[in-house]
Amino acid sequence: MEKKNNLELGQMLLSLTTTPWLLSMLAVDNIMENLIELGISSEEIFRGESLPMLNVSELELFVDGEVEIEED
Repeated sequence: MEKKNNLELGQMLLSLTTTPWLLSMLAVDNIMENLIELGISSEEIFRGESLPMLNVSELELFVDGEVEIEED
């Protein structure tokens, strides 16, 4: 009789803990996806294309540590 009660108690505890565990796994998955999207969005802010273009009148080339200026 005691084994049956222990078995029923174990099954009851298992059934009560399954739903919160599954919900927490879904929440963790959702949080991870949101963090990945946040990281991708933050990369877009720092991309070179979003920076303003600089007006450079001369083209500088670095050759062997020296600066050469090419004029058009």
